[in-house]
Amino acid sequence: MARPVGYVSTSSAQNLFGYISGVTTGTSVSPIYGDYESIATTTVGSGGSSTITFSDIPQTYKHLQIRGIARTATTTQDFLVYKPNNANLSARHYLDGSGATASSGGSTTVFDFGQIPKSNDTASVFLVFVMDLLDYNDTSKFKTIRHLAGFDLNGSGQTILASGYYGSTTAVTSLVITTYNSTNFAQYSSFALFGIKG
Repeated sequence: MARPVGYVSTSSAQNLFGYISGVTTGTSVSPIYGDYESIATTTVGSGGSSTITFSDIPQTYKHLQIRGIARTATTTQDFLVYKPNNANLSARHYLDGSGATASSGGSTTVFDFGQIPKSNDTASVFLVFVMDLLDYNDTSKFKTIRHLAGFDLNGSGQTILASGYYGSTTAVTSLVITTYNSTNFAQYSSFALFGIKG
């Protein structure tokens, strides 16, 4: 007999999840769908923009996620910055690679999350990134950011894994995405905010 999607045996359930009361051989477990919900999306127009703001964020999720692509409208190197409640983070650390070298570090005064391709870099190359803001509405703990991003310029560029924390127990109701040197994001840079259910 064909086993349905989500079929687990008692031994499989115990191996994967530890002991689960009431799970017996042949039990079907329903898959979980819809864990992410779109909250808002914004795309930069022809005039560029130095700041992207998501405000009035619903407080009904466990975590938040930003998925984005970004490029700057300047020939000067600039860097991605997150500001929960329009405030600076308290610390961040990173591990990155450029195609030739790798580096790591951290700071309690500089809070960027890696390079953004410039206007004079290879045409149509954008930074691609995913950022999670964990426990954003929990008023009993500080908030953690984790970030994965990268772009390729045919042998150069950057890949970065980074994290940071917002040292406040205040619930995050707005999130600003900007650049370290306040340069504009280029046209077609796009940012999507998702809520993650608990």
